[in-house]
Amino acid sequence: MNGRNWFSAVFGTLWRGLGKLVKAIKVLIIFMFVVFFLTSLFGTRVQVPESAALILDPSGILVDQLEGDPFDRALAELQDSPADQTLVKDVVDSLRAAQDDERIRVVVLRLGALQGGGLSKLQAVGSAIDEVRAAGKKVIAMGDGYSQAQYYLASRADEIYMHDFGFVLIEGFGYYKAYLRGALEKLEIDVNVFRVGEYKSFVEPYLRDDMSEEDKTASRRWLTALWGAYQADVVGARGLQPGALDTYANSTVELVEATQGNTAQAALNAGLVDELLGHQEFRARMIEEVGESDDYDGRYASIGFRTYLSAVGPTTDKPAVNDDNVAVLMATGMIVDGDASPGTIGGQTLSSLVQRATEDDSIAAVVLRVDSPGGSMFASEVIYAELEVLKAAGKPFVVSMGSVAASGGYYISMLADEIWANPTTLSGSIGVGAMFPTFQRGLGSLGIHVDGIGTTSLTGQFDPLRELGVDMRQLIQLSTQDAYRVFVNKVAADRNMDPARVDEVAQGRVWIGTDALELGLIDQMGGLQDAIDAAANLAGLETGDFGIQYLDQELKLLERIVLRLVGFVRHAAAELGITMGGGSSGPLEKFVRLIEQELSELTRWNDPRGLYYHCLCESW
Repeated sequence: MNGRNWFSAVFGTLWRGLGKLVKAIKVLIIFMFVVFFLTSLFGTRVQVPESAALILDPSGILVDQLEGDPFDRALAELQDSPADQTLVKDVVDSLRAAQDDERIRVVVLRLGALQGGGLSKLQAVGSAIDEVRAAGKKVIAMGDGYSQAQYYLASRADEIYMHDFGFVLIEGFGYYKAYLRGALEKLEIDVNVFRVGEYKSFVEPYLRDDMSEEDKTASRRWLTALWGAYQADVVGARGLQPGALDTYANSTVELVEATQGNTAQAALNAGLVDELLGHQEFRARMIEEVGESDDYDGRYASIGFRTYLSAVGPTTDKPAVNDDNVAVLMATGMIVDGDASPGTIGGQTLSSLVQRATEDDSIAAVVLRVDSPGGSMFASEVIYAELEVLKAAGKPFVVSMGSVAASGGYYISMLADEIWANPTTLSGSIGVGAMFPTFQRGLGSLGIHVDGIGTTSLTGQFDPLRELGVDMRQLIQLSTQDAYRVFVNKVAADRNMDPARVDEVAQGRVWIGTDALELGLIDQMGGLQDAIDAAANLAGLETGDFGIQYLDQELKLLERIVLRLVGFVRHAAAELGITMGGGSSGPLEKFVRLIEQELSELTRWNDPRGLYYHCLCESW
């Protein structure tokens, strides 16, 4: 067979295979349409048992907005991929619906799959648990053990049970980063860093092998505030002595040693749990509380919060959409240039949503929910400019800050008529940094040398294969200083502050919500609903006379169908007692996910000028 015939044969085989794949996809799509149609005709709504426990079992991280493309998430769920995020709104809505539902006799907290979330998000869920208890419903926590985030929610329960092999791990709040200078030296990579702001620390991992004293000083303040707020909430909920958690965290080894290594008994002795129970004992007690399941022998009657929410629908005191609405836009994740999926703030994506809110006559006011450490300076400015158009149109604009609204997250917030935050919100970080890596030393060690000529003095100075030129270095530094001046001056104008005063509280320093309020960087303390009510008030809307419209990216028809199909499969699985995802993951899987996340972060640094309003202020 000559070369041409061989190529034709291979190409023909590939083409026929591709044709079969296209046919298979078409069949799958037709099948999905059929399932969707039959479900619409004959599908039954999930039934809530007449007497049941509501199982609150959030998985992954608590978030305000699910990360990633909705279509991809739906396909992953159909493949039974574990959920790594849970919407705070879903948890809160299910708890509020259960308050007056006589079918729900008790709420059971099963928190083993919860990996964490910002303290403000935990507080929002905790407050909803308090509301359930205030409505007369018992709340019981049962766990094989409790991490710090899990225990925060468990502390709100009437009774906390734990397996007798369990462990309550309370370790306080930390702020640790990987410092790369040594590795970059070994790889002979030069990361040219520029920053303005004494405390602007997001560039430090490329310059140092340890944390600077400036970063330690600033971080210690907000970490101490977070730890104090956590302790106050838990101690108050459990009726413990002041300082009990601090003592437990600092004396865990001694306490466990006193019980001869029995970690569960140590937690019981410290008053962190009420009783140690095995799984069988707990099931028996729950059967006494709510009765036995009609479908499964030996199990107590129960319904998961996701299934329950789909059965009763989201609860709200206001209509979802009305003639006069307050629009809620979510701005969560890193800010990047261009378009982005939910969980990342694309400059163009969010600007388009703001434009929709500006042009929609049914929208009387806008609330921007910001949960972001910042990112691209250019994208932040694109969003800011669109928000200026919104305000020029005469529509009130209010910001609700989540766990973090710092640096670029603050930049897109400062124009608001009112800024609402939680006491534990991390904000500020008014500063700027720029990074540009060059690889000439690493290439040189391989015997590769770049040389040539150019037509101007700037030619080749910005080539990553060569050392960063002197002129280009000066240009970047001047641009960085100018970006900082822009930031400070806009804060001063928008917040009615003296620029010199803004500079004092800026310098890249992170502030906890209570400090930010005192410094004038925010206006009020409260959550998202408080911000919505404030926006309605500014628009002259009466309570009960306005709707709440969540503006999201519009989905294509096929994407909407797949999302509906996922809902059907989830309901069917619930009816059959099948759990879809949501399982806890082991240390190796968590490590792999962490590496994937870190690598994906590298692709998001896409500012056209390489300038960033960014804050590394996550804590755990």
